[in-house]
Amino acid sequence: MEATQKAGFKAGLAAAAEAVVAAKDVLTKADQAIGDGDHGLGMARGFRAFAEALAKQDGGDAAASLQAGGRALMMSSGGASGAIFGTIFQAAGKALPPGDLPEPAALAAAFATGLQAVRDRGKAKAGDKTMIDAAEPAIAALAAGPQDLALALTAMARAARSGMEATRDMVATTGKARALGERSLGHPDPGAMTFTLWCEALAARMG
Repeated sequence: MEATQKAGFKAGLAAAAEAVVAAKDVLTKADQAIGDGDHGLGMARGFRAFAEALAKQDGGDAAASLQAGGRALMMSSGGASGAIFGTIFQAAGKALPPGDLPEPAALAAAFATGLQAVRDRGKAKAGDKTMIDAAEPAIAALAAGPQDLALALTAMARAARSGMEATRDMVATTGKARALGERSLGHPDPGAMTFTLWCEALAARMG
């Protein structure tokens, strides 16, 4: 059973990346409402590269997988979203202890480091209608969740979706959506949606 689990986390990361690729049209539509409509294409390109990087990697080390995937995403996706998602995965991978199957607390701490790197890079904060509004509660739920990784990831995914849905009631204060002002109300943030879809697919694969 342990060997099956250890083979699963890298596969979970790949499945989560493929889920974002498959959601290209959904993400494009979300971005057309408050952005320039290129988010879905950029994320599909970046997460496809993420999955391809994992396929080329020997072994199943979670830290190395996150770093390799994040690097590939950043190099392939382009734009601000590519930099943001590449940053969170690379920084999380650098902070995560080596091992094929991470402990929930260690994974949460690693993603907290990744999220801080995103904040440092873009200067956005919770409430600005960005992916941070999904990532922050998701990481907190992972940290506070059960010690079973699958159950902890499920809690993470639920919190991410709640955070993403909350962005509908936020006015964008950063990025291209900022120009819309209150017209951005009623629409979820595409970056928060991407992070949520990624979390949900990872939880489903690990469950």
